[in-house]
Amino acid sequence: MPESFFILSKDYLELAIDEVTTIVKMYDRFAKIKIISNLVIVQSKTNANKISDRLTFVKTSGQILRKMSGLFLDQENFQVLKNTKTFVCRVINLSSNQFNTSELENSMGDMISKFTNAKVKLENPDITVYLIFTNEENFFGFSEKIKERKRPKKIKKYPHELDWKLTRVMINLTGLKKGQTLCDPFCGTGTTLLESESMGINAIGIDFDQKMCEISKENLKINGYKSKILKSDFQELVKISEKFDGIVTDLPYGRSSKISEKPEDILKRLISIIPKHKKIAIMFKKELDPKMKLKGLKKYQIYRHKSLTRTILIK
Repeated sequence: MPESFFILSKDYLELAIDEVTTIVKMYDRFAKIKIISNLVIVQSKTNANKISDRLTFVKTSGQILRKMSGLFLDQENFQVLKNTKTFVCRVINLSSNQFNTSELENSMGDMISKFTNAKVKLENPDITVYLIFTNEENFFGFSEKIKERKRPKKIKKYPHELDWKLTRVMINLTGLKKGQTLCDPFCGTGTTLLESESMGINAIGIDFDQKMCEISKENLKINGYKSKILKSDFQELVKISEKFDGIVTDLPYGRSSKISEKPEDILKRLISIIPKHKKIAIMFKKELDPKMKLKGLKKYQIYRHKSLTRTILIK
């Protein structure tokens, strides 16, 4: 079975690893996953590009051609470059050993040039060839040139709105698939809706503030997205429970929120009305967790600044 590799950013590494795991299992529940530091090796029938297209904190991904005990490469290793015009070599050292990376890359480039008709091109080559070193195993792999992911546009923003990367991770951790529907009961300027639609997931936004509803609509319109926006209290969830598969939201907090009700009361009421069997990803102030003793599949602590740490609850 084909093997893929994913080099993850070390920002929120636990989140990043769980995100890869969730998406891989969503596509192929029989996939095998191995984690070495911030390297994730996946044995699956699902293409690496299809997986990485959903992910947030992946720096590099590709297909593994073989595992290596040393730097012993021959012509057979370079068949992937047989009809390729341009390539570049990259060494990724995740081990405790010291390497002269530039020298290795140049040597490998010279070797490949002898076995193929491909030419080295440092910028935007057809194929990137990788040597990945870890303390456990070494890997030889490659990735093909792919189009850069198109980010949703946002013409209007608001202070303290949810970071798009954390939004995307939360959506992915629910395991929602293309064609399913997500609901954000505190949609604000529409960050969750934009990220959701960019992944082919339908979305419904709810907000009691007319101004926020209008901003969300404008941000959706400029991207050509069709999410529904409902001006209502979050308790609207009960009425539309049959229309969505999961909830992803950032609980309002602080001075930026116009809600007069205490955050702990909002969270308590929200949890109490969420229909059973719905996938959930909720972000809230860390201080609320001990008060309510919230239980979920997993919790993550997200440090924002010295006076604010957020908790992400996945259920």
